[in-house]
Amino acid sequence: MADNHQSHGHHRHGHTEVNYGTAFAIGIAANLAYLCGEAIAGIFSGSLALLADAGHNLADVLGLSLAWGAAMLSRRQPSGRFTYGLRSSSILAALANAIILLVVTGGIAWEAIWRISHPMPVASGIIVAVAAVGIFVNGGTALFFSSGVGDLNVKSAFFHLAADALVTAGVVAAGIVIWLTNWLWLDPAVSLIVSAVIVFGTWGLLKSAIGLALDAVPEGLDIAAVRAHLLALPGVAGLHDLHIWGMSTTETALTCHLIMPDGHPGDGALNEMAQQLHHRFGIQHATIQIELADSDEACALTPEHVV
Repeated sequence: MADNHQSHGHHRHGHTEVNYGTAFAIGIAANLAYLCGEAIAGIFSGSLALLADAGHNLADVLGLSLAWGAAMLSRRQPSGRFTYGLRSSSILAALANAIILLVVTGGIAWEAIWRISHPMPVASGIIVAVAAVGIFVNGGTALFFSSGVGDLNVKSAFFHLAADALVTAGVVAAGIVIWLTNWLWLDPAVSLIVSAVIVFGTWGLLKSAIGLALDAVPEGLDIAAVRAHLLALPGVAGLHDLHIWGMSTTETALTCHLIMPDGHPGDGALNEMAQQLHHRFGIQHATIQIELADSDEACALTPEHVV
């Protein structure tokens, strides 16, 4: 039996990160100014709908602040304690954003259910005017993040703003109909419909964030295809301990042990493996360990030993 030797190959492929600092700053400032004006209008008009929507905008400001802070932390260099840096903070922010949005939406839905049985008069003209401004504020700032929906953290900010634009659009439509018909029940009914749409759109975001927080294989990445690719490499007789997880909302890492009976393929081959993983599967950080075994040992590996 031949001696068993091990060697390690590690490749880190840099990638371009888009700085959304300006977009976050504009989004926070615009939403903060709007929610202050909306809250004042709600108080003077007696409109609970405007006050509720102002609370929704406050959740957006908090969510954007979390996302921006996480984006800044994710660019911190690794340290002796945090050897991966603080990249995973973007995952925590995406998870927090999804939870905040669902909680606030639940509060709006609860209030809407109460108001269906307890209709209240509203100043429909003020509702329409103020909510119309909200469509432009939230819809406009959402466009700043539309190009970054591949990043779960930026995606959460985009959904926050887009959802709020949807909420204000529903408020505008309800205000117009109420002004024409005096159907006071329509305001809470529209709020329930919009809440259901928001929950439907946020559920996928919450699932993705929880999966990344639990080191699941990122959605859209086929681990079976990665395994097949590695097993098809020249000289590879088997593999085990294959792990793929998200280091952040934009970066994916992989570790595995490759069994190569003919010996170590060399640093150049390891670099080529890592580059192929990056280009074919979007895996930026690959750590590959080479294990030696003669042909008999490799063939003797059972399926439960080869993952």
